[in-house]
Amino acid sequence: MSPPTLAVFKLASCDGCQLTLLDCEDELLALAGQMEIAHFLEASSASVPGPYDLSLVEGSVTTPADAGRVHAIRAASRRLVTIGACATAGGIQALRNFADVEEFTRTVYARPDHIDTLATSTPVSAHVDVDFELRGCPVDRRQLLEVITAYLAGRKPDIPNNSVCFACKRRGTVCVTVAHGTPCLGPVTHAGCGAICPAYGRGCYGCFGPSATVNLPALIPVLHRDGMDARDTERFLHTFNTAAFEEESHR
Repeated sequence: MSPPTLAVFKLASCDGCQLTLLDCEDELLALAGQMEIAHFLEASSASVPGPYDLSLVEGSVTTPADAGRVHAIRAASRRLVTIGACATAGGIQALRNFADVEEFTRTVYARPDHIDTLATSTPVSAHVDVDFELRGCPVDRRQLLEVITAYLAGRKPDIPNNSVCFACKRRGTVCVTVAHGTPCLGPVTHAGCGAICPAYGRGCYGCFGPSATVNLPALIPVLHRDGMDARDTERFLHTFNTAAFEEESHR
């Protein structure tokens, strides 16, 4: 019996989530002994055509070409998992969604007529069905390995869906908002990073996107109390997961 096949694809992104996979090193070597890495251009120019048992997609859909690519990837994949803030929420490039992309291209490029882009940056799930979304900017290596091994074993990935506040309590970190009045998105942000920022005395800035239960109307007055005006709050929410937090703010 042939080993299961893994493919890794990139759309509009910084490659950070693919680098997280490469940084797994020893674990990646062990996985390579259990499956065939059929397509992963960040690691090798060798490529085997699909179909693939598991495909990982990094990056958001920002061009007509990538909108077509995601359909081809979906058709060639038994399981499709999106990894990182770009693929799951449109990424920081989704700031274009709130402005005039044609004005951007005229300002930045000498020949804007050569630029073929979409007016918005959208997650892969806006175009095709995905089997699992792994959040983060970049994704957490332990969670990434859990997702891959789970699908190898034929089970659902065991990825907690609670908030960063839960992670702070688990590691015994004093709440930076309660103790110091530091603005923090931990109450509305998906866990996965291990609550790194609060552990070093700074507020969470939402790189893992909205958690399962988000109450932004309750958090925003707290941010104002801690010194943020309306403009500061908007900028605080408009980073790696800007489109996802914007969607939550209108629910």
